[in-house]
Amino acid sequence: MSTLAYRRDIDGLRAIAVIAVVLFHFGVPGFTGGFVGVDIFFVISGYLITSIIWNQRQAARFSFVDFWARRARRILPALFVMILAVLAVGWFLLAPKDYEELGRSVRYQVMFVSNILFMRQDGYFDVASDLKPLLHTWSLAVEEQFYIVFPLLLTLLSSRLKHWRLALFAVLLVSFGLSVWAVEHHPEKAFFLLPMRAWELLAGAMLAVAPRSKWRLTTTGAQLVSLAGFGLILLAVFCYDKSTPFPGAAALLPTLGVVALIWSNGHRQTLVGGLLASRVLVGLGLISYSWYLWHWPVFVFSSYASVDEPGAFDIAGLILLSLLLGYLSWRFVETPFRERRLLAGRRQILLAAGCGVLVLGLAGQALRWTDGLPSRLSDQALQYAKGKEWRPELMRCLADDKTPDDKLFCHYGEPASTATKALVWGDSHATALIPVFDDGAQEHGVSVILASSPGCIPVEGLEHDARCARFNRRIEQAMNAQSVGDVVLVARWSLYLYGDVKGDLGYALRDPRGHYDRAIAEQRLAEGLQTTVRQLRSRGHRVWLVKEVPLQTFSPPYRLTRLAILHRPTDDVGLAVAEHFKRQAFISQLFAQIATDHPGVAVVDPAPVLCDDAGLCRVELDGHSLYTDDNHLSEAGARFIAPVLEPLFKRLKTLAALRNGNVNAAK
Repeated sequence: MSTLAYRRDIDGLRAIAVIAVVLFHFGVPGFTGGFVGVDIFFVISGYLITSIIWNQRQAARFSFVDFWARRARRILPALFVMILAVLAVGWFLLAPKDYEELGRSVRYQVMFVSNILFMRQDGYFDVASDLKPLLHTWSLAVEEQFYIVFPLLLTLLSSRLKHWRLALFAVLLVSFGLSVWAVEHHPEKAFFLLPMRAWELLAGAMLAVAPRSKWRLTTTGAQLVSLAGFGLILLAVFCYDKSTPFPGAAALLPTLGVVALIWSNGHRQTLVGGLLASRVLVGLGLISYSWYLWHWPVFVFSSYASVDEPGAFDIAGLILLSLLLGYLSWRFVETPFRERRLLAGRRQILLAAGCGVLVLGLAGQALRWTDGLPSRLSDQALQYAKGKEWRPELMRCLADDKTPDDKLFCHYGEPASTATKALVWGDSHATALIPVFDDGAQEHGVSVILASSPGCIPVEGLEHDARCARFNRRIEQAMNAQSVGDVVLVARWSLYLYGDVKGDLGYALRDPRGHYDRAIAEQRLAEGLQTTVRQLRSRGHRVWLVKEVPLQTFSPPYRLTRLAILHRPTDDVGLAVAEHFKRQAFISQLFAQIATDHPGVAVVDPAPVLCDDAGLCRVELDGHSLYTDDNHLSEAGARFIAPVLEPLFKRLKTLAALRNGNVNAAK
């Protein structure tokens, strides 16, 4: 037998998978684990494709070229049309950097390695990933990589080994073991790469090649297995969320659930099987591939073009739009190619596929060569987009373990080695302020040195990792040799107290057991900062505590660029000052207390400059973005807050004048 009997329940299962994924991506409440829909697709695909391969091998009709031609006919036409549409929409909507990154995604995807690209970038659940129109193609890349290798593996094992099924199962176990290990040690690799995902496809494959047993499930047994399988899937869809370590062992629930459903309904018609075989679910299952292709670009572009959070009606409309596009793709692209009404011959489809890969790959590379075609956009949109970039001189001041001692500090203003200097010590937020320290030092004829390292709080004993501890020790040891007078501590303090505004606690201070508790974090910061200030004051240093800038809930350069592209106003874009004060309440109280307890300590607050009387912490000024992302000031933003640091420069100028005996300058 060389053909596979059609099963309506499997199309219904596809519908469950795509519904879960779509509703998860659009943020519909309840579907917090909808991302497991991809795992459902993997198991189904492994079962169906392996069934076809095995049946054709049994009938001595299997051909590798025919197999890959069928895969090209099934996957590529709809994929290529979607990519062309995304490139067209991106022309009008995307900022140059985003359009360039889209081109890179296109190039990787047509080579079926986009999963490797996205693995190297932001995590799948990170907010930055919401601006990648082709992020969802990672799963297609995994499948295509599998189906390049798997037919060869199946042929080799089945023709050479007597117990080849055991060997195939051993490969499954190795892949599963890698997945469990990688979830803890390399979560991005666990999520995106084939070796850690292959076991899910192999679970379906093992079911397809399992020996036919004379023993069959009873009706009651089939009902129970089917209900259990469906329950496992629903449990994952509704109980998992972004914090669930995944895939690893957690992926067993949807994987075993799909295997149970396919197996039980292959024996008997069950209640769950009847539900899956209903007309609505079968219809959605038939268009599930195209719907999957189109839903994510609709989500990304709607997010990119919108300013406000979408309401329930907006989300419903976008889901329906993606469903309509999916239907049109299925009706006018998928079906004609699948039914061989277009490019019917094997040679024709493979040649067309090769041409498509070449053309789209070159188009993607062209966007990389041309830096995203900035000439598409207005001067104002380009100006906003530039706010996202830091000059190389700023990046060079971010120290790490490889930074030699003579490069640990960046020097600004007067170069005299004997001059009394101010030391700016902090994390990357100190780096963001380089333009104002550079300008101020030159204008007032004083000397400022700066040492910063990303994610490193300038308080010994509270460091996030060993790298930061080593950095802080190096600063302490080098401080005296630099003749430092004033010390300016700059950090994104709330990051270490509460995590970032999106809830990531990666840098948050924890208790000795490694658990996070807000009260303990606040206590540790208070005690650590008090100790640091006390030590600095005992050595004669004047201390300046710089509070963090208002943290935006979006990336201002992105949003301002989009607004300029859409010809929309930008004067009402920013964070409500009340939200800023709420997040900074404890830090403000702590800094005020330290300044009271220790004479010679001053508090610097950029918020009064950045936040206006209308209660908005602005992100734009005179056509420039004041931020480079949601928390770092841009060069324009750093220079805008210069007035709050003016007392520091005046003090340094006075000290320099007194040192040189220039009383008039001191006045």
